[in-house]
Amino acid sequence: MSSITLIGTGNMARTIGALAVAGGNTVEVVGRDQPKADGLAKALGGGATAGTWGAIPAGDIVITALLYDGVVPVVAEYGDALAGKVIVDISNPFNATFDGLAHSGETSTAQEVAKVAPTSASVVKAFNTVFRNVLEKGRPDVFMAGDNAHAKADVAAFIGSLGLRPLDVGGLKMAHWLEGMGLVTVGLAGNGVGHWDFALGANEFTG
Repeated sequence: MSSITLIGTGNMARTIGALAVAGGNTVEVVGRDQPKADGLAKALGGGATAGTWGAIPAGDIVITALLYDGVVPVVAEYGDALAGKVIVDISNPFNATFDGLAHSGETSTAQEVAKVAPTSASVVKAFNTVFRNVLEKGRPDVFMAGDNAHAKADVAAFIGSLGLRPLDVGGLKMAHWLEGMGLVTVGLAGNGVGHWDFALGANEFTG
């Protein structure tokens, strides 16, 4: 099982944390609001603990469960405290009208994180193509991207412990396209599918 730290106390942190505890993982919750972090850790149960903001995370895998515009600044603020860690970015940088990405150019939040993270840390993009309600009650595929094979193997093992299937899409530059997939899911929810109870996945066909 994995040792994870969730930076954030919102809905995605709560959902991933609950799955992580149920999967037998060690969970630490960290937030700027210490009472909220304490409360979430208590609500998760299963030995979940609340860490101190800015301190070295207890988890080998650090999941930034934050809005996209807060991810890079927080990673930069943590600095060397993230040395040797696997940083998992789950954010979606959507524009205000949800019909494009907030950043310009072929980059991603995960790629920008890699620029400010310690060189010994590894960055993986994951979970951004799955709606929270589907994570809570479904068993979706979880796409991930990253440059470090060992880091991706660790994240894949964590995803597997949640009862989900990890699917590696390639190097970290593919995080840009995963963010585009996140945008597609929102478009489908508002149009072709018409609801939020679905997830993109990969079906295999044989001749």
